[in-house]
Amino acid sequence: MDRKFWKNPVFSISAVVIFVLVVLGAVIPKPFETVAGQLYGFTTAKFGWFYLLTVFIIIAFLIGLAISKFGAIRLGGDDERPEYPFFTWIGMLFSAGFGVGLVFWGVAEPMSHYFASPLNGVEPQSENAARIAMGYSFFHWGISQWGIFGIVGLVIAFLQFRKKKDGLISTALEPLVGSNRYLKTGIDSFAVIATVMGIATSLGMGVLQMSGGLEYVFQTKNTYWVQLLIIFVVFVAYMISASSGLGKGIAYLGNFNLAMAIAMLVFFFFVGPKVFILESFTLAIGDYINNFIRYSLRLQPYQGGTWVKEWTIFYWAWTIAWSPFVGAFVARVSKGRTIREFIAGVMIIPPVFACMWIATLGGTALYSDLNNGTRIAEAVDADVTSAIFETLKHLPFTGVMSLLSVVLIFTFLITSADSATYILASMTTRGSLFPPLVVKMIWGFLMSAIAAVLLYAGGLEALQSASLVSALPFTLFLILLMMSLGKLLGKEPITVRPTDIRQFEKIEQEVKKKARRRKRD
Repeated sequence: MDRKFWKNPVFSISAVVIFVLVVLGAVIPKPFETVAGQLYGFTTAKFGWFYLLTVFIIIAFLIGLAISKFGAIRLGGDDERPEYPFFTWIGMLFSAGFGVGLVFWGVAEPMSHYFASPLNGVEPQSENAARIAMGYSFFHWGISQWGIFGIVGLVIAFLQFRKKKDGLISTALEPLVGSNRYLKTGIDSFAVIATVMGIATSLGMGVLQMSGGLEYVFQTKNTYWVQLLIIFVVFVAYMISASSGLGKGIAYLGNFNLAMAIAMLVFFFFVGPKVFILESFTLAIGDYINNFIRYSLRLQPYQGGTWVKEWTIFYWAWTIAWSPFVGAFVARVSKGRTIREFIAGVMIIPPVFACMWIATLGGTALYSDLNNGTRIAEAVDADVTSAIFETLKHLPFTGVMSLLSVVLIFTFLITSADSATYILASMTTRGSLFPPLVVKMIWGFLMSAIAAVLLYAGGLEALQSASLVSALPFTLFLILLMMSLGKLLGKEPITVRPTDIRQFEKIEQEVKKKARRRKRD
C-alpha cells in the first residue's frame, strides 16, 4: 500500500490537471465549451482516419494472436486457474465495459439512424433505413470496441500476472521506450487524464438518461440541478461500494446488473415482436459481417458530411479514452485465463450480448414505428435521453419497467464509477492492487466534478468533445502497446501442457500406424 501517494508525481500531475479543468469549467463555462468545441473540430477533421485505421489493425492483431501458438500462454503461472467464476467474470466485464453506454444507446442509436440514415440515398424512416440502422448499431457495439479494451487489458494482465510487474501503461511500453523516469511519469499521467475524461463521458451520459427517466416516471423537471443531485447520490453510493473492496462491492453489483439486464432483455422479447426481433438479429449479424471492413474504414472525403465523425469516430475515441480504465479492470479480473480464452471471452461474449440487447430493445422500437404508427424516432431525435422510456410507453407495465430502467441505470453508474475509482487509484499508486481508500475517494470526487462541469458547460456535446480530444494521443499508445506485446511474447517460452503432450503422442502413434500399413501394402 502506497501511503505517501501524494509524493507520487503521476498522482500529483494528473490530479492537479483535472482539478484545474474543473475550476475552469465552473468559472468560465462558455470559453471552456468554445475551446473544447474547437479542439473537437480539429481532431475529427484531421485525425479521424487515424482512429479508424488503428482500431482495424488492433482487431486483426488480436485475432491473429488468439489463433497463434501464443494463445496457449496463461495470464499467470502455468498451473494457475481463473480467479473468478465465468458468470461473475462476464458480469464484471459487462458492468465495467459498457453497461451505462449500452442502456443509453441501445434504443437511441438504431432509432437515430432510422430517423436519418447513415448512408446517402436511403429514404429516412423506411424499411431499408431500419435495416441499415440495425446493422450499423451492431457494428458500433461489436468487436471493435472490445478489441480496444482487449489490447490494453491483455498487455497489463500479461505484465501483472505473468511477469509479476505493475500494471502501468508506462511499464507496458518499456520494451520500446525504455525506463526513463520522466517519460514514464508523463505516459502514466496522460493515461490517467484520458481515462478520467472517458469515464466522465459515460458518467455524464448515464446521468442525463437517468434524469430523463425520472422526468418520465415521477414528472420531475430535467434540469441541471437534478443532474447535479444525481451525481452526488451516485458519488455517495459508489464510495460506499468502493470501501467494500473489489471482491464484494463490484462483484456483487456486477452480478446484479447482469441479472437485471437479462431480465429486461427477456421482458422486451416476450412482450415485443418476437419473430421480428429474431429475424432482425439474424439479418443484422449478416450485414455486420458483410460490411465490417467497409464500415471500419469508412470516411467521407469526397461527398463531405459529418456523420462518420459524429458517430463512428466519436465511439472509437470514447472507447480509446477510457480503455486504460476498462483494460486495467479487465486485466485485474482475468487472472489465470489463457490469452486465447481472454481474447475470445472479451471480444465475443459481451459484443454478442450487446447485439442481442440492441436487436431486442431497438428492434421493438423499430417495429412499433414501422407497423404501429408510433413516433419513437421523432421523440429520440428531439431528446436522445428519452429513447428507452419513450419505447416503454407503448408496452405493458410502463410505470414499473420505467422505474426498473432507472434502477438499472443507477446501478450501472455505481459499478462503472466504482471500478473506475479502483483503477485510477491503482494507476496513481504505482500499480498497487490494493490502493488506499483515500485515493479512491479523491478520484471519485474529481471524476464526479469533471462530469458535472462538462454537463454544465455544454451537456452531451461537451462530454463527446472531451472524450474525443483526450483520446488522440492515447491512440498512438495503443499502436505502441501492440508492438510492445509482440516483443514480449517473442521472448516468452511456450510451455507444453500435459494434455498437449498426450495429444502429440496420439498423433505420433497414428503416424507410425499409417507407416506400418504402407509397408505391409
